[in-house]
Formats: sequence, C-alpha cells, structure tokens
Amino acid sequence: MAELCQVKRFFVPFAQLRQQPTIVVDSVANGAVLTLAHWRGAATPEALRDDTSAGSVLRALHQPQTPGLQAAAVTANHFDVDGFVGVWALLHPGLALQHEELLHLVAVLGDFRELDARHPLADQALQLVCWLNAEEKARFYEPFGAPARRRREDEASAEKFAWFLPRFAEVLANPESGRAAWEPEYRRVKQAQQVMQAAQTKWVAYPEIGLQVIHTPQPPPYYALFGPTAGFDIVLSLYEGQRYELEYKYTTWIDLASRPTLPRLSLAPLAARLNTLEASGRRWVCDGITDTGPLLRLQGQKLSKTQRYADPDARPIYPSSIAPEVIEAEVLAFFQTGYAGIQPRRYWTWAEVKAASSGSHVVAG
Repeated sequence: MAELCQVKRFFVPFAQLRQQPTIVVDSVANGAVLTLAHWRGAATPEALRDDTSAGSVLRALHQPQTPGLQAAAVTANHFDVDGFVGVWALLHPGLALQHEELLHLVAVLGDFRELDARHPLADQALQLVCWLNAEEKARFYEPFGAPARRRREDEASAEKFAWFLPRFAEVLANPESGRAAWEPEYRRVKQAQQVMQAAQTKWVAYPEIGLQVIHTPQPPPYYALFGPTAGFDIVLSLYEGQRYELEYKYTTWIDLASRPTLPRLSLAPLAARLNTLEASGRRWVCDGITDTGPLLRLQGQKLSKTQRYADPDARPIYPSSIAPEVIEAEVLAFFQTGYAGIQPRRYWTWAEVKAASSGSHVVAG
C-alpha cells in the first residue's frame, strides 16, 4: 500500500487522454493504459472485474502491481456517482481503502439504485449520494443534461470533477457538513421507504426470470423503489389508478460480475401486445434494447433521457384501461416465453443480447 500511495495522481479531461499514460474509469477508450469499468465488453482485467466501476478501482488498490496502475493521470468520459467514486478513490487511495465498504455501497446505490436499508452504513451511503445529486443539479446540470445545453458530456463533466474532487473527503468524513444539500432528498427517500415496507405495498417475485413486481400506491423515488430489488433485473411497478411502468435495470446494461443474468429482450413485442388491449386512447411505447434503463409505459409527451433517468415521482404516469392483474399476467407470459431455453450467465456481448431478443437459441448458455 505504501508503494501505491507514492503515486500522485491527478484528473485530466477525457479529451486529454492520449497526452500522457492515463487510467480510464467507468468509460472505454483506445489508448488507456488501464481500464477500470463495468461497461459491457470493457477491457477491465479479469481479476479486477466488479459490479461497479468504483468496485474495480477498489480491487485494483489492493493489487498495486497491476499493469498500468502506476500511471498518474485519471479520466472518465462522464460524471456519475459510480464513476466519480472510482476517480476519487484513485486520487485518494489511502482514504478510499479506509472507507471501502461505504464507497461500495455508494457506487451501487448511485448506479443500480439498490440499497439494503438494514446495512449499518446505509444511511451514510444515502446521505453521500443525495449530497452528490443535489450539488450536481444546483451547481451544474442534471444527469444526461449536457446535450440540452449544447455541450458534450465528456467536456462539460470535467467541470463537475474539478468541483467535487477536492470537496468529497470532507463530506465522507463528516456527512453533517453537507446536510443542507443532502437532507431534502434524503428525507423524501426515507419517507418513501416506509411506504414501500408497509402493508399497503405488495412485492411479488419471479426469480426464474429476474422479475420483481411491486404494487404500491404512488410512484416513489428510485432509491426507495429499487432499493430492495437486488438480485432482480426487471421491475414492474403497479400504482393506484391503473398506472404502470416496466423497466430493465442498469444491471443488464453492464457486465455484472457477481451473478449470472438473462439477456435483455426487446420490449417492442410486449408494447404491441398491450396496444391490442389498451382502450384509453394512449399507446404503449418502449425504449430500445441498448438504452441504459429501457422503460415500457403509456405514452404522453415524449420523455427526454433526462426525464426517464429522473425519479418515477417526477414524471407523469398515465392511467391504463387494462386491469393490473392483466398487466402482470401479460408481462409474466412475455418474459417466460422469451426466456424459454435461455440460461442465465455472465458477460453477454451485445451481439448475443440482440440474438436472444430475436429468438435465436444460438446464445442459450
């Protein structure tokens, strides 16, 4: 560890990648001396694979002889919680390993929106993520918001790293120092968690297809909705007033290391089937298979990527004419049929994912 701490690292904007030997975090790029990313097909060394990119960084800090880890420059092509934690950890390896378990929780919550509320560090992890979220929105722009400002994310995000990197350690050591920023979202999530754990919310699991069905009165923040869904990759949310959304979690966009998964299926055939049943005047629409978190929902005004990434309680969800038990049955039948003959495994390529969606059994594991 002493040898590793002697490396004085610094962050460089993504465009400066090739100006010096550079470690790339939560991104992929030609010319990187070391890639530490969970993106599908990323060149992360096998021994360093982890569910999150920050997790790969933390693994690397335990293996200081990893080729490329001696490079001083670090970069990422976007700013998000997981990527930021990974970059920060490389710049502050001693502190990162002191807080390793907490940083793992922060990265998982930031990327997958999953958090075990019973974990002794859960509250602190939630506070840190809420602080990052609040300061990012207040001082810069919301996630996926760069194009609307006619900026490239890889360029604009460098300003976020410049602001957050020297300030994160203080809030990590003393969350109270950031309370003014993190408290509003934190309280909103905590209140929603109580509803999700109460009798008015019903959870139905279909582990053989990775589907979690949630019956709950109102759309909650993602950290409450997805919090208890670890181990599942598809979430069907059924709200009062016959309002519904189905989502593939980000766990099926990346190379998940901890467990096997089923490949994504195109939701277009399911949308078409629901449109034959829908009598509300609205149509069911879905995002493409390579979207980071494809949604299936009734269409109103088309949502931007920023709106789709935002919490369910921050976007309109329209009432359907289809009864909730019918929706659940149709979704269940779709995935049971689509996954027939396909076995879960790790590290699907996008070509294999698309082949599975087209009905090819060549990719059956």
